[in-house]
Amino acid sequence: MKKPIFYHAGCSVCVSAEHDIINLIGAGNIEVVHLGNDRNRIQDAEKAGVISVPALVTPNGNVLHINFGALISDVKK
Repeated sequence: MKKPIFYHAGCSVCVSAEHDIINLIGAGNIEVVHLGNDRNRIQDAEKAGVISVPALVTPNGNVLHINFGALISDVKK
């Protein structure tokens, strides 16, 4: 089964959401992508429909925008 992907930018809102998601799902059951450190994945996030971070992309392609840390356009700068 494909893992959900949690995209974030490293801000305090994102890090807090990351901890909560990992506690709920388990670290081995999710792929975490820090877009500030892994900038080549920004295009993947945009193709998946991510418009702000933190966001969780489910295995069937739904994008769950969690709280609000930053727009993906701001992360690209």
